[in-house]
Amino acid sequence: MYKSTFKISKMDCSSEENLIRMKVSEITSIAHLDFDIPERKLKVFHKGDLERINQLLEELNLGSELIESKPTNRIDFGENKLQRKLLWSVLIINFSFFLIEIVSGLIANSMGLIADSLDMLADSFVYGISLLAVGGTIARKKNIAKLAGYFQITLAIVGFVEVLRRYFGLETSPDHLLMILVSSLALIANGICLFLLQKSKNDEAHMKASMVFTSNDIIINTGVITAGVLVYTLHSSLPDLIIGAVVFAIVTRGGFRILSLGK
Repeated sequence: MYKSTFKISKMDCSSEENLIRMKVSEITSIAHLDFDIPERKLKVFHKGDLERINQLLEELNLGSELIESKPTNRIDFGENKLQRKLLWSVLIINFSFFLIEIVSGLIANSMGLIADSLDMLADSFVYGISLLAVGGTIARKKNIAKLAGYFQITLAIVGFVEVLRRYFGLETSPDHLLMILVSSLALIANGICLFLLQKSKNDEAHMKASMVFTSNDIIINTGVITAGVLVYTLHSSLPDLIIGAVVFAIVTRGGFRILSLGK
């Protein structure tokens, strides 16, 4: 058994963790994956195929770098039996807030909320692919990933077009109060997701309660809340369009990452 340690410079939340898990799931020699998201490190316990593992991690374009690989006597990894249940919980929370935010975004006339809803949908895709692929074939996993990736990118492109249409057209300002309220609830939901995901690893030494790494989703929620305040302060829809465009760019990047799983 070998323990290979990788530095993943762009691994900053649980979505990247699930992308990595899915990407390397085809390698049967891997016994365990130990993620340290705050330190952006991944320890792979495996019986071989180091070159293949390194290749698959590099294909994700997350800034993967092999730090060291050495023999280990560890064989008991104590896999968490609640992982699947927690994954379902996070999926339900994300998809529920996708529905809440997209409906609220249409009512509030807010591109920021609509874009944020697609980001929640993107996370749902990641968790959903993980669950659907369990016990399935590699081909099935890749087909699902391709479908989800193309769908996500298509939605993001439509969003970009709508942002441009509103920028050059005459649109009324969005409902800033609804923007702030719904984004605040989404912020709480993402905090719950982060708690649940960390709870599944609370027996690992690297998890430090005082050093919780802020996820991209929480930053996005905060951005939409800020945009809502600026819409009210400046009496302009421009802040909403800007945050919408930024989030659509993030969703597009996530779509291409999901597509990489279908290679």
